[in-house]
Amino acid sequence: MSGKNKASQLLHHFDQLLNNLPSLPPEVAWLLPYKELPETAQLTKLFLNKYYNDENPRTLVLGINPGRFGAGITNVAFTDPLHLEQFCGIKSSFHKRAELSAVFIYKVIAKMGGPALFYQKFFVNSVVPFGFVKAGVNYNYYDDKILQNAMEPFIQFHIENLLEIGMNKEVCFCLGTGKNFKYLNKLNQKEKYFDRVVPLAHPRYIMQYKRKRLDQYLNEYVEAFK
Repeated sequence: MSGKNKASQLLHHFDQLLNNLPSLPPEVAWLLPYKELPETAQLTKLFLNKYYNDENPRTLVLGINPGRFGAGITNVAFTDPLHLEQFCGIKSSFHKRAELSAVFIYKVIAKMGGPALFYQKFFVNSVVPFGFVKAGVNYNYYDDKILQNAMEPFIQFHIENLLEIGMNKEVCFCLGTGKNFKYLNKLNQKEKYFDRVVPLAHPRYIMQYKRKRLDQYLNEYVEAFK
């Protein structure tokens, strides 16, 4: 899939993902703003065209799966409507509420020279690119073994497609040092997608439980990404 700019390839990738959605266990629902909200589809297009309108490789940074107030609105990983507007200059009609993970990630991005420089080198997404809700709250793919098993072919399709688009195979950064890393690392050992998977503490965990050590974690991220 070389020879096409990353923006058009990634847009095609999101469309393919929507056409390959697995069935979910009872009481678990998909969070699909890219499909259900025309404005979100437009934001995705604007974001990708702004930062990925080239053929250069990127390094993957993978979270767990989107939550309701960040990529669950914008379809841009770890990016709420507030940060999308303030940092990326992409306006929307969505409520401008700061989401904790986005606050942390954009502090990292600021330390690395801002969005233009950062997104030139990295593509941030998640192991499962769309989110889940159960009983009206965020749900993670690994919270339920049945869900995790149902997701595996979809996760493989997602990662393999991203690598075909031209993502870096040397290293993948995994956001979450617990269950997300355990799952992704095990899958990688089996499928040999990347030479190594590097775990980093999850932004939400840092902001919720380790905020007093914020600078330390910011430096850890910057050092790892360098």
